[in-house]
Amino acid sequence: MKTSHFSFDLPEELIAQYPSDRRGESRLMRLDRKTGAVSHHYISDLPELLPEGALVVFNNSKVRKARIFGESLTGGKVEFLLIKKIDPYSWLAMVSKSKKQKPGKRFSFADGVEGEITGIEGSYRIIRFDKPVDDNWLDLYGRMPLPPYIKREDEFSDADRYQTVFSENTGSIAAPTAGLHFTGEILQNLEKRGMQTVFLSLHVGMGTFLPVRTENVSDHKMHSEDYEISDKTAQSVNKALSEKRPVVAVGTTSVRTLESEAARLGRPAIEAGRRSTDIFIYPGKKFKIVDHMVTNFHTPESSLLMLVSAFAGKDNIDAAYMKAIENKYRFFSYGDAMLIV
Repeated sequence: MKTSHFSFDLPEELIAQYPSDRRGESRLMRLDRKTGAVSHHYISDLPELLPEGALVVFNNSKVRKARIFGESLTGGKVEFLLIKKIDPYSWLAMVSKSKKQKPGKRFSFADGVEGEITGIEGSYRIIRFDKPVDDNWLDLYGRMPLPPYIKREDEFSDADRYQTVFSENTGSIAAPTAGLHFTGEILQNLEKRGMQTVFLSLHVGMGTFLPVRTENVSDHKMHSEDYEISDKTAQSVNKALSEKRPVVAVGTTSVRTLESEAARLGRPAIEAGRRSTDIFIYPGKKFKIVDHMVTNFHTPESSLLMLVSAFAGKDNIDAAYMKAIENKYRFFSYGDAMLIV
């Protein structure tokens, strides 16, 4: 299967540059993966669209303010996206003007912090700071890492709207965007309808949103991402599976975590603990845990589009995306939502 098979033309005005005026007001497309039927709703309708007794699984990872700006000794401004902490002083980072950023090059940052590039790992750089750079420092001096298709700088409101209302465990460099639609009221309405909600953490890294650049889909290699599952969540998921209650995954990151566990164990089950995954789900792959999925509308030729195509069927997704464009749904991180049943 070719990566180009997952390309589509999207009018630029449908790429959401801001979230909905109020959280919880986004549109919701319902797609029946058995029939291909599509209907149009709002995210607030979701509790009425899911079966009573379902278990709804959310990703509660919190987005780190991982964008920082350094000034070189020659006065040039360089952007760093901190990907992963190596130790209290060192981070793996993506760096602007990367070809110029060689080991030994030094930068000054906010609050008198200085840093030096000490190594290269593929297209990334290792930067070592002279003081510990932690989440407290980043909360003060970092910027929200909005995706590149949002053609503006982050604003004060993004600190709230680019986080889910249930975000808890810091570690992502991009939001688990399907969760951005949910409000406390919607969560309460899920429970009023007899559904159980549980949380896991997959820290969104480069693996989630980097484009697939190989000609053949099967040649793509995902970057590894860390996840954590609590005892409560593991017990709840396994109980729902044993009772044949539907499991609803909110977001592709929740899907990947659950299906990674099933693949690791070789059966429809999960275990508590901290692990990592580089699972790549594309058409032809089977799902062992997830029955329904809440997701956003994804970028062309992305691993996320391939995942939902595997879940719903590529023809169904192609047709649904065409209808989304015709009906002017908003796409990508701050866009509208899709329920696949």
